[in-house]
Amino acid sequence: MASNGTPDILNDAVLDSREKKLLARKEKLDALEEEIRRREQELKARDAKRKQIILRLPETLWKDIARWSDEEFRSINGQIEYLLTRNVRDHYKQTKTNY
Repeated sequence: MASNGTPDILNDAVLDSREKKLLARKEKLDALEEEIRRREQELKARDAKRKQIILRLPETLWKDIARWSDEEFRSINGQIEYLLTRNVRDHYKQTKTNY
């Protein structure tokens, strides 16, 4: 009993159990943080390998892509990359089905 006459609800066994649970949660969070750091490093390394190109487009096409990128909340560069990636992927899907 506590000094004020109420029973001790949190005895040592309960505290030890809670502490173990908290430590297990902390270990999981630490592991997740490490995984996030690893993925961020992979993304940075992959981005560092990107090739830069100069692309000349007609002004009307540029404006259309700019409008489209605004609609999809992408940068113009991101929109162009998305469109190229999608079309290359679709091309190879069609190629596989034609053989």
